[in-house]
Amino acid sequence: MFTRFEEYAAASMLGDVDSPPRVDGKLLFTNRWERDVFGLALSLAKAGCFEWEDFRQSLIRAIGRWESEEACEDQPRWDYYERFLEALLDVITASQTLSAEELKRILLARVRSH
Repeated sequence: MFTRFEEYAAASMLGDVDSPPRVDGKLLFTNRWERDVFGLALSLAKAGCFEWEDFRQSLIRAIGRWESEEACEDQPRWDYYERFLEALLDVITASQTLSAEELKRILLARVRSH
């Protein structure tokens, strides 16, 4: 169940370039990690680690970077939640919620556990 903050955050993205995938109006997650990273972003913003609008702008930039890459076989495939994770890592680092080294250690531990 969404609280007011989660409702605000999800609604603020509707119809914009950073709007998450939806089916029948509900958020679409095809993998568990996508739901986890979405929830983490909401939780960190709600806890005051960074402003939700700062995250949204970071996501818009991440999407823009992907769109500006020349289409070739080396370009990463389009994946909304890959861009979402990229933006979250950027805003976490920029807000100094975690250092780049702490993030790397956490992500490596997560990858090793799966």
